[in-house]
Amino acid sequence: MPLLHAKITTAAALVALLVGCSTSPTGRNQFIMVSGSEMATLGNQSFAELKKEEKISKNKRTNAYVQCVTDALLTVTPPQPDFEKWEVVVFDSDQVNAFALPGGKIGVYTGLLDVAQTPDQLAAVVGHEIGHVMANHGGERVSSSLAANGALQVANIALGASGTDNQNMIMAGLGLGLNVGVLLPFSRTHESESDLIGLQLMNDAGFDPQQSVELWRNMAKASGGAPPEFFSSHPSHTTRIEDLQAAIQRLPPSTTNAPKCVRP
Repeated sequence: MPLLHAKITTAAALVALLVGCSTSPTGRNQFIMVSGSEMATLGNQSFAELKKEEKISKNKRTNAYVQCVTDALLTVTPPQPDFEKWEVVVFDSDQVNAFALPGGKIGVYTGLLDVAQTPDQLAAVVGHEIGHVMANHGGERVSSSLAANGALQVANIALGASGTDNQNMIMAGLGLGLNVGVLLPFSRTHESESDLIGLQLMNDAGFDPQQSVELWRNMAKASGGAPPEFFSSHPSHTTRIEDLQAAIQRLPPSTTNAPKCVRP
């Protein structure tokens, strides 16, 4: 083994020992090399770029509706250690999607409202995206990429200042393409974990957890010829529905009433 490669490998191993021990909200062991504050900085930078490139909805009713659902979920979301406030922006786009970034940045595309047809179904999506942040899936994915590439200067990472390769890697870790308007899927493990976290949040907020199943039935219809699960980083719609139905059976009855969010 070349001396330089050996030094990089040894350094990576030391970083892993010092930084790598973490546990997700579901109790899954995680490998994390990047601090929460660093991930929050990356999320804030990406969100600022996204707001420059994407059209922001000015429809007051749509914004009020999305904010109403999101606020109910955030009321039952545990405080996050690396930021104080969440920010919600509705993007005027036909994309059937939503996302949440480290630093508490939530984006919802208006096209999603054609598939998430009720407040409860929207809560399932937004709760799922909040779950990605709560479980630090971005930090986990960036850390795995950094370790694989021997990139140890974690403290100096910044978008646009770390080279094209690292920038691509960081953006992918956040769930975004280099063109930040392009959303990238997380792994099946991350997606399934966020489903469970989001289900718990929507139940705690008083939304109907059974509507998460209806949401994914709608998604299955909307996606038409979706690829088989083996070829996709997302769980198949069938697997997702089965897992959610099983988890719903284990949920305690909610003691909270969801707000009356008026769909535009």
